[in-house]
Amino acid sequence: METFDPNKYHKYFQVLYEDNHLIIVDKRGGLLVQGDKTGDKTLGDWVKEYIKEKYDKPGKVYLGIPHRIDRPVSGIVVLARTSKALERMNQIFRSRKIQKTYWAIVKKKPADNEGKLVHWLQKDGSKNVVTAYDFPQDGAQKAETKYKVLGTLNDHWLLEVNPITGRPHQIRVQLAAMGCPIRGDVKYGFARKDPDNNIHLHARRIYFIHPVKKEPIVAVAGLPNSQFWEQFLVFDDPSDVKNKNLDFLY
Repeated sequence: METFDPNKYHKYFQVLYEDNHLIIVDKRGGLLVQGDKTGDKTLGDWVKEYIKEKYDKPGKVYLGIPHRIDRPVSGIVVLARTSKALERMNQIFRSRKIQKTYWAIVKKKPADNEGKLVHWLQKDGSKNVVTAYDFPQDGAQKAETKYKVLGTLNDHWLLEVNPITGRPHQIRVQLAAMGCPIRGDVKYGFARKDPDNNIHLHARRIYFIHPVKKEPIVAVAGLPNSQFWEQFLVFDDPSDVKNKNLDFLY
């Protein structure tokens, strides 16, 4: 029997937490979470293969997807290994009993070092583009995001971003709306693409109460393996996870 080698999956994702109910992974940028019209292989497909191989499971592997991050975004994705866990994680996301923290790199410094962005977002499904409005619009959804400047390096700024709501392209379009598009995100106004077509937005940390075990779960995703990202590690505080006021019940 062949020995299971998890390293073969590392170019697609790395497992941060795993039990019988959930699997939390760090997705690489450029990989779809769920299928679309491209037909490209997805994170879901790769994680199913991983589970099937690791546990030598016969037949189809169940995997529920309670939330997504955009294709060019890297970082944490929570997946459910049972229908019960999926149902409960869906409820956790719906009721916002979860804290999601992203790191974003922008070229322009925000006017304020920290703040809360409130917009009404409207998606054009045919173009896959979201527009942010300052006031309510018919068919638009309210979006709220907190941000804080962590520091600056090489003429770029690192922001810590906490989305309160979970709208499509929320962080990307709200940062762009305040004049700070994310590095590489030409869809929302950055001057040029990154060579790998990804953007400098990383789902860095997640915190919630386990839906079955009722224990606190804190997962942190290491930064993408690139020199540009890695220089910003100087702003990382390893004690931050323990000391942070995890007031995630917005």
